Amino acid sequence: MLRTLAKGRVLRSGYTSTQLSRTVAMAPAAARKSSSLPPGYKEDSTKGPMLRFEESLPRLPVPTLEETAARYLKSVHPLLSTTELESTTKAVKEFIKPGGIGSKLQEKLIARREDPKHKNWIYEWWNDAAYLSYRDPVVPYVSYFYSHRDDRRRRDPSKRAAAITTAALEFKKQVDSGTLEPEYMKKLPISMESYQWMFNACRIPAKPADHPVTYPISENKHIIVIRKNQFFKVLHEVDGQQLNTSELEQQFKRVYQKAERVPPVGVLTSENRDIWTNARELLLKAHSSNAAALKAIESASFVVCLDDASPVTLEERAHQYWHGDGRNRWFDKPLQFIINENGTSGFTGEHSMMDGTPTQRLNDYVNEVIFNNKLDFSNPSVRSNLPEPTVVKFHVNKEVQSEIERAEKDFTEVIGAHELRVQAYQGYGKGLIKKFKCSPDAYIQMVIQLAYFKMYGKNRPTYESATTRRFQQGRTETCRSVSDDSVAFCKAMANPDIEPKDTIALFRKAITSHVEYISVASDGKGVDRHLFGLKKLVGPNEELPAIFKDPAYAYSSKWFISTSQLSSEYFNGYGWSQVVDDGFGIAYMINENSIQFNVVSKGLGSERMSFYLNEAAGDIRDLLLPTLEAPKAKL
Repeated sequence: MLRTLAKGRVLRSGYTSTQLSRTVAMAPAAARKSSSLPPGYKEDSTKGPMLRFEESLPRLPVPTLEETAARYLKSVHPLLSTTELESTTKAVKEFIKPGGIGSKLQEKLIARREDPKHKNWIYEWWNDAAYLSYRDPVVPYVSYFYSHRDDRRRRDPSKRAAAITTAALEFKKQVDSGTLEPEYMKKLPISMESYQWMFNACRIPAKPADHPVTYPISENKHIIVIRKNQFFKVLHEVDGQQLNTSELEQQFKRVYQKAERVPPVGVLTSENRDIWTNARELLLKAHSSNAAALKAIESASFVVCLDDASPVTLEERAHQYWHGDGRNRWFDKPLQFIINENGTSGFTGEHSMMDGTPTQRLNDYVNEVIFNNKLDFSNPSVRSNLPEPTVVKFHVNKEVQSEIERAEKDFTEVIGAHELRVQAYQGYGKGLIKKFKCSPDAYIQMVIQLAYFKMYGKNRPTYESATTRRFQQGRTETCRSVSDDSVAFCKAMANPDIEPKDTIALFRKAITSHVEYISVASDGKGVDRHLFGLKKLVGPNEELPAIFKDPAYAYSSKWFISTSQLSSEYFNGYGWSQVVDDGFGIAYMINENSIQFNVVSKGLGSERMSFYLNEAAGDIRDLLLPTLEAPKAKL
C-alpha cells in the first residue's frame, strides 16, 4: 500500500509483494549454498545464517533517465487526454534532454548510489518521507492487520494467548540468534535487514520526525500484556529458562484476574504524531515514574492485547484487529497480538521500519506450529517461583487526562469516517486461475480494475506493492496497475458488440502488461522511486523542473486504488485503509479455492465496491471457462 506524495499526505510503502508471497522459500540452510547462486553472492558465516548474504546482495539500481521517461509516459497514456499527454510529453523531453536539469540530477543520484555511506540510495529518504515524518495517526492510516483462523482446541483466551506467545518466542529465538533462514525470491536470497526492527523495538514520537529504537535483548526478556487499558509486564524468561506454555497460560490468567479498568494511556498512540509528541512530554512531566513505565512498554519483546470483544463476522474481526476501541493498544509497537474473549485472535503491525512480508512470515509460523502441533505446548509443569505479572503504572494528572479524552474523541471521529467491507469470494481461487494459465496476482488486479470500471465508468491511477528486497535494505517499489491494455479490456467487457474471443485476447494482453511492469518494478526499475529520488535532489533555491509541476505527475501518483496481496491459508483477513480521501484501500488474499478482498474507503461505498468485485470475479471466470479443455472421458 502507498500513501500519495501529491498533496498533503505522504507516500508510504506497501505491505507485501505478490511476487514475494508467491516465491518465497523457507528452505533449510543446507538447501541453499552459495555455489548454486549467480556470481557476486557470497556467504559471510560470521554474520550467522539469517544475514549471511546481506553484504553481497546487489545495491538498488538507478534506472537510466531514458528508460524511466519511456515507462512513465507509457504509464500515464491511459490516464490523460490528448492535450494533457502532449503537455506531459513536452515536460518529460525537456527534463531528459542532454545537459539538462534531469541529467544533472541523475548524476547526483548515481553519485549517492555509489557512495559507500549508503547501502541503498533511497532507504533513509524513504523511511523518513513515507513514515517517520508522516504526521497523520498510524491507525488507521499506516498500520495493517491480520486475522487468524480459529483454533478450535483453544477457545479459552488464556490458552490461545499462551500458545501464540510460545510460538512467537520460538521465532524470536531464531531472529535474535541470527539462525532464521533467509527468504528467497526466484531462487535468490533477499534482504533480511528489517528483521532487526521486529522484537524489542518501538517507534518513538518526535518533531519533525519520529525515530525507531531497539533495546538490548539480554536486558529485556519481557512482554507487555494489556487488559482493560492496564499494562502488565510479564517475564518470558526466568532463571535463564523460557516460560513454557502452561506457565504462560497461568500468567495470562493472573492478568485476567488482576486487571482493573484504568485511564487508557494507550489511546494517546492513536493520535496525530505531533499531538502524541506533546502528550508524551506531558506524560513524562506528570510524574517521575512515568519514564520507566514508557520504557517497559517500548523495550518489551512484543505486546499481547487481551480484549473484551468477541468478534464473529469477518468484518467484526477486521475492525477489532485493525483498530479495536483504540484504548487497549500501544500502536507504536511493531508487533501486537490480539486475543478476544471468545478465543479468536489476530495481529496488528506498525509499518515504519518493516513491510508486511516479515510479519506475515512470523504470523504464518506462529499459526503453522500451533495448528500442526510442531512445538511442545503440553508441558504441564509450572514453577512455583515465577514472579507475578507486574502492573506498569502510569500516573495521570489533569493535563494528561485531558489529552486522553481528546485522543478518544479524535479516534472515534477518524475511525467513524471509514467504511470497511469484506468480500469473501468462494467461487474459485488460484487453482482455477492457474488452469486459465494466468498469473493469479495479475488476474486479481484485472478483477479490481474491472470492478472500479463498473462503479465509475473509467479507470484511475492504481498502486500495487512490488518488493525490492533482493537489494540491500530493499523495501518496495510501485507497480502502476493501469495500462492501455487493462483499460481496453475493461471497455471491451462493457461492450456487448465485442466478441468474447477478442475480449479474451485483450484480457491476456492486460495480464502480460501487468506481469511485465511488476517484474521491472521488483528489479528496481519502476518510475515512482526514481522520480522521487530525482525530485529529492532539487536544491532548496532551485526551480522545480516542469515534469514535477505538470499536473500529470501528481495525478498519476494519486492512488485512487491502493492494493496489495498477501496470502496465507492460516489467515481469514488482512487489510489497512485507503490512502487518499477519494480512494479505496483493497487488500486481497488469493487462496487455493477462494479469494478475499478487504475494502476500505471514506464513505465512497465500500459495500458497493465489494459487490462489484464479486461480480467482476464471476464475469472474468465466465469469460474464460469456455477456453478450458473439456476433461477427457474415462474409458
